Amino acid sequence: MTDSVGGPAPKRQPQQRKQVLLRLDPSVYDALARWASDELRSANAQIEFLLRRALAEAGRLPGGTGPLPRRGRPPRDTTPPE
Repeated sequence: MTDSVGGPAPKRQPQQRKQVLLRLDPSVYDALARWASDELRSANAQIEFLLRRALAEAGRLPGGTGPLPRRGRPPRDTTPPE
């Protein structure tokens, strides 16, 4: 694949997660944090979960959106050593 100048196209880097500053009313944050705790999520993960659900319900979730990162400890590598 080539770019518009004729050279090889740069390799795409894996998408980095965006960092966003969000200002919330303290009582809204407290309610969100309690809800997140009830579902064993961080407040950040709860916000992302809710935003994705709202986007999907509105038909605005982009098709190339990856799945939510899994919660908890990563699965154990069960491949035998060589």
